[in-house]
Amino acid sequence: MERKTTFSWPYFLMGILFILVSLAAFRDPGSSLVAIVYVFAFSAILKGLFELFFRRKLHEFTNQKSTLMMVLGVVDILIGIFFLFNITAGLVALPFVFAIWFLFDSIVGLLTASIYKLGSTGYYWFHIVIDVIGVILGFMLLFNPLTSALTLAFLVGFYFMMAGISLIAYAF
Repeated sequence: MERKTTFSWPYFLMGILFILVSLAAFRDPGSSLVAIVYVFAFSAILKGLFELFFRRKLHEFTNQKSTLMMVLGVVDILIGIFFLFNITAGLVALPFVFAIWFLFDSIVGLLTASIYKLGSTGYYWFHIVIDVIGVILGFMLLFNPLTSALTLAFLVGFYFMMAGISLIAYAF
């Protein structure tokens, strides 16, 4: 690996920008939640498209069909479109939809986990553990929507802070 010897202004400036965004997110969680609605909408649409694509590839390689994966892909796309065109409703619904989506995704993951046994037993058990944790967290978020919303806003700030620090460190 080649050692970097020069200072990188683009990484440094991007790191400063990310830290400023994180401070704004911590200062104004409401704006963070609006940004989350947009990111969530686009992510849901992309995730749904990926699941539909993955379902087809899974069928090609394993000759098994997963109707649940197709349903999950369509649900993800519909959730994404809903949030994209209804920001206010998205803000109100975000904590509940996030919790329900978490639950639905984790339960479908548990129901389809047997497919992963064909590839790797280790990955199968990793998948099971992650999905069980997802179900537990989903119920926790469902019954405490304010905590769910504030957790989302905090995670945005935390992510930008960590990414900013990493970029600044990389600049040197």
